[in-house]
Amino acid sequence: MDKITTHQADEDARNEAIKIYVNGDIVPKDQAKISVYDSGFMLGDGVWEGLRLYHGQWSFVDEHMDRLFEAAKAIDLDLPLDRAGMLQALEDTRAANDMHHDAHARLMVTRGTKVRPFQHPALSQSGPTMVIIMEHSVPKLPRPIRLATVPHLRGLPMTQDPKLNSHSKLNCILACIAAEKAGADEALMLDVHGFVNTTNACNFFIVRKGEVWTSTGDYCMNGITRQKVIDLCRANDIPVYERNFSLVDTYGADEAFLTGTFGAQTPVGEIDGRTIGTGELGPVTERLRGLYKELVGA
Repeated sequence: MDKITTHQADEDARNEAIKIYVNGDIVPKDQAKISVYDSGFMLGDGVWEGLRLYHGQWSFVDEHMDRLFEAAKAIDLDLPLDRAGMLQALEDTRAANDMHHDAHARLMVTRGTKVRPFQHPALSQSGPTMVIIMEHSVPKLPRPIRLATVPHLRGLPMTQDPKLNSHSKLNCILACIAAEKAGADEALMLDVHGFVNTTNACNFFIVRKGEVWTSTGDYCMNGITRQKVIDLCRANDIPVYERNFSLVDTYGADEAFLTGTFGAQTPVGEIDGRTIGTGELGPVTERLRGLYKELVGA
């Protein structure tokens, strides 16, 4: 089978003519440039958010702003704009691109341009770099995702806290490479105790006998869509548990799915060569998709 990703979408010719926000200016795609001395390029020193636009509204934008400002504080990065300014930058970029629905924004802030090409944060003296890339996109998966368990772990918070949405993604990239070399689409990553945790790009859920299970949250991304699914389960009498569970539990699941801002709820058909349930979108996942769509519409 052809490889697919959790961010799979049809090509959209309009994306060749998009305009990108760079440090207060909104410029054509081919003019959107930053310095080779930028700390994000050199060291992955920055934080970011991905947002979806539905019917003219940025979905769950308050939660995304909360997470962005919390992440910036955690890495001691002064954001270039206050909350109102960030929202205005998003709106200005949206208006410049005449986008109203089915668009995705990646808002990125790095520590800025360095005076010398070395690690110390004090060498970033020009102030932060902020970029917003906004594209037309409709998630489209030709089949459920296939996962492979990899040796790369979601680590302890004293190394790099997995909750942090930072530009430093090499651990997850290496996990994805390992999964692809094993013939899968994405990596299933364990935590430091060997329990099932998350994938390299999304949060992970299984369904067993009508119950929805996900990890404890101690070692995974602080996912906004993850939390919305947990909240939807609780509001609609679907048993949901944040708990430790193993690969044995996972292989015997009736359903499995991923959550993320881009794909919402993505079905998983196979893990480590084992078919999960029927290998297709399951009834609980389908119900949660419907509930989530109603929530976004609200």
